[in-house]
Amino acid sequence: MNPKTVKASKPPRLLLEGLFAFPPNREILGGTAYLIVEKAGNVLIDCPFLDEDNYSFLQQHGGVKCLFITHRGGIGQSVKNWQKRLNCEVVIQEQEAYLLPEVPVTTFETEIVLGDNISGIWTPGHSPGSSCVYWQHHQGVLFTGRHLLPDNQGQITPLRLAKTFHWFRQLQSVAQLRDRFSAETLNYLCPGANTGFLRGKGLIDHTYQHLSALDLEQLRQQPTRF
Repeated sequence: MNPKTVKASKPPRLLLEGLFAFPPNREILGGTAYLIVEKAGNVLIDCPFLDEDNYSFLQQHGGVKCLFITHRGGIGQSVKNWQKRLNCEVVIQEQEAYLLPEVPVTTFETEIVLGDNISGIWTPGHSPGSSCVYWQHHQGVLFTGRHLLPDNQGQITPLRLAKTFHWFRQLQSVAQLRDRFSAETLNYLCPGANTGFLRGKGLIDHTYQHLSALDLEQLRQQPTRF
């Protein structure tokens, strides 16, 4: 790593037992990366800022078995360096693997097992390869990248942005998540951006209730946000 690299402003934050959130990373447009600590191997979700403090933190917590990229906007310029330093597997949905031509990657089509309690789920719409990570602990935690985000009221919703790949397909992916889970299997949501709207909470609880309350028909008419 470059010794002149600017340090991260804050250390990673403990959200739940075995779950840390990194400070927003300007390299991925203010995106938030997460670390799941598991005995079978830790999973890093999207790229935290590349500096010695974050690297030391990851090493102190057992290193990283897998770096999972939730969407093309979560790649960042440092994926190659993270992969080399951590000696970890990089996992990305097959439609976006071409964006990492110099990085050895593991691709998947619809789902991939990342560990005994962790899986990746293809949820296209925000981008062609947009994907979520589901962790079974704590009655179910869903890491949504930019597929589902908090709005300015802290409520989870899909957002129709200028960079949205396919809005109706994104809503279909939301419906598939709603049908897949239940109040017993989906308790928390960790978004990949807009975490400032969570007013310091760091995550959203009672996630399935929020998800099932979304009016997807009304959202089909949502105008694009710029």
